[in-house]
Amino acid sequence: APVTPSAYIMFTLLNNAVVFLSRLVKEGVDPNHRHRLGWTALMVAAMNRQHSVVKVLLEAGADPNAGDHFNNVYDTSREKGIHSLEVLVSREDEFSHRLSSRAGFRGCTALHYATLADDPRTVRMLLEAGANPLQTNALGHTARSYAKEGEVGTVLQEWEGKVWLDGRRRRGGGFPLERRLKEHIIGQEGAINTVASAIRRKENGWYDEEHPLVFLFLGSSGIGKTELAKQVARYMHKDIKKVSCVILSKYFKISFKVAKFIGSPPGYVGHEEGGQLTKLLKACPNAVVLFDEVDKAHPDVLTIMLQLFDEGRLTDGKGKTIECKDAIFIMTSNVASDEIAQHGLQLREEAEEVSRRKLADNLDDVQKSDDIKISRQFKESVIRPILKAHFRRDEFLGRINEIVYFLPFCHSELLQLVSKELNFWAKKAKQRHDITLKWDRPVLDLLAGGYNMHYGARSIKHEVERRVVNQLAAAYEQELLPKGCTLRLSVQSGGREERSVPSLRLEVVGEDSSSRTLDIRPPLSPEH
Repeated sequence: APVTPSAYIMFTLLNNAVVFLSRLVKEGVDPNHRHRLGWTALMVAAMNRQHSVVKVLLEAGADPNAGDHFNNVYDTSREKGIHSLEVLVSREDEFSHRLSSRAGFRGCTALHYATLADDPRTVRMLLEAGANPLQTNALGHTARSYAKEGEVGTVLQEWEGKVWLDGRRRRGGGFPLERRLKEHIIGQEGAINTVASAIRRKENGWYDEEHPLVFLFLGSSGIGKTELAKQVARYMHKDIKKVSCVILSKYFKISFKVAKFIGSPPGYVGHEEGGQLTKLLKACPNAVVLFDEVDKAHPDVLTIMLQLFDEGRLTDGKGKTIECKDAIFIMTSNVASDEIAQHGLQLREEAEEVSRRKLADNLDDVQKSDDIKISRQFKESVIRPILKAHFRRDEFLGRINEIVYFLPFCHSELLQLVSKELNFWAKKAKQRHDITLKWDRPVLDLLAGGYNMHYGARSIKHEVERRVVNQLAAAYEQELLPKGCTLRLSVQSGGREERSVPSLRLEVVGEDSSSRTLDIRPPLSPEH
C-alpha cells in the first residue's frame, strides 16, 4: 500500500526504518517533508542517533541546513490551535522525549540536534554533507553552543574555522583585508598594511603556532589606533561583542586590582566570578583582545602579559591553565606620540618638497601619503629607547610581533574626516527634521583648520559641532528653518582687515535656487 509523507517521518523511529525509507525514496517522496508541527525526518534521525537513517536521508537529498519550525510546546500549541498536551505527546512520541518542553527549538537544524544528542558520528556525517556549523537558530546559537566538553565540541570548532576561512577566501578574491580596513579607517596606510600583512601570515599558516600574535599601536590620541583594533576584530569574527574585549589598562594602576585580570585566588572575594581576561579567553581561545592605554598599567599587569605573550597560556586565580596561542593581542599606547607626530610632519614636509620639484620638472608622480614611511634609524635610535625606559623590560618588548606607527593626518585626510562628520549630521538633519544639508568645498578647508595634532580626529568632530551644529541648533530654536527646507553652508570672508577670520554662513536655498542668509541671533551673555 502507498505510504503517506507523514508516515515517512514516523518510519525514522522504527528499527527497520532504512528498508522503508529506501522504498519511499524510490517512490519519490520529498526527503524534506515536514511533520505537521514543523520538524523533518533528518532532525528526528539526528536526535535519535540513527546513523544508517541519516545516511539514507542525506543521499536522498535531505537538507542538512533546514531549520525546525517547532518552537516550544506552549508557543506551538497557540500557533497551531492544538491543545498543549497533544503537542507535548506528539513531540515526545514522534521526535524525542529527552528534550525540555519549555526550551525554544525554532531554527534548530539537524546539526543542532546531533550536538544535543552528543553524537560525534552524526555530527561528522552532517558536516561532510554540507551542514553549516556557523548557522544559528532563532535564539542566535550555533550548534557548538550546545556541545559538551569532548569530541563533538572539538569537531564543530575545527569545522567552524574551515567554513569561516573558506567563505572569507571566496568573498576576499579581489577584496583583500587592506581594502576592507580602508573603508573604515581614514589615512594610516602604513599601519593598515603592517597589520594586514601579519594577519595574512597567520591566516595562511605562516606564523609561529606556539605564540599568539601581538601588536603595539603607537601614536597620538584620536588617530585611529582603537578603531583599527576593532575593525580587525570584526574581520576575524562576525560578532565583535562575543569574541573581543576592550580592557582599559588605566584601571589596573593598583596592584590589588590585578585580580580583575585573572580572577581572585580561592578564599578571596570574587573568587567565583573569575577575571575579565580569563573568562574571555576560556570562552573564545582565538579572541582578539585589546589592551587600551597599556602604558598606564601596573607592572604586575605587564608580568601577566609577558607570560601570556611568551608562553601562549595564562593561569587563572583557580589554578587552571588557559591556552590562548591562537589569540591576537593588540596594545595601544600614547608613549612617544609627540616624537612620532613631529617625525611624521617632517616626513610630510620633505615629501611635499619632493613633489614640488617633480611638478616643476613637469612630472606627474606626486608624492602620496602612503609613501610616507618611518625610517628604521628613527625607530631604533628614538622610539626604542623611550619604550625601554617606560616599560623597563626588554623581554616584554621582544615578544611584540609588530610595533605599528600612526602618523598625523595630512590635509587630504582631514578633508575626508570633515566630509564624514558633515555627512553624519546631514543624515541626522534629514531623519529628525526633514532638512537637507549641503555645503561648498571651501567649507571643508575651513573646518579642517580646526585640526589639533594632539587630539586627532576628535578635534575635527568638536570643530564641526562648534561651528556648524551649534548654528543649526540655534536656527532651529529661533524657528528660522522651514520644514523640508534645504540649507547650504558656505564660507563668508571676514572683511578687509588682515586678522579677520572667515566664518561659516548658513543659507536657505529656495526651489528657484535663490538663497537667503539666516540671521541667527547670538546667545545672550550671562549678565543679560
